[in-house]
Amino acid sequence: EVQLVESGGGLVQAGGSLRLSCATSGFRFGGYAIGWFRQAPGKEREALSCISNSDSTTYYLDSVKGRFTISSDYTKNTVYLQMNGLKPEDTATYYCAARFWIGTARSTCYVGGMDYWGKGTLVTVSS
Repeated sequence: EVQLVESGGGLVQAGGSLRLSCATSGFRFGGYAIGWFRQAPGKEREALSCISNSDSTTYYLDSVKGRFTISSDYTKNTVYLQMNGLKPEDTATYYCAARFWIGTARSTCYVGGMDYWGKGTLVTVSS
């Protein structure tokens, strides 16, 4: 059974940092693309960043480039999202998602491009 479990969310002041973790199980980690998405109240879920473990490519939404960094730890089957310079508009529930994928991260980094989802972790950024 595929499982994705997010952790690391919480309350942080504007300008602060958080590191989100997505612990995965139930699939061959190296053959999957894994991404981070977020959904703010009243808004659609959006793709933030993805990594393709098959070719190590990454993709970032323009608004988080330079602030967020995605990485994979093959020893722990875990994907991280390091978030720096957080802004109040980053407040949302953050989800990780996965798909079996042999290709670039960019080409599958959208909501419909993922097959498995975690339950999310809430990030609140105060001003």
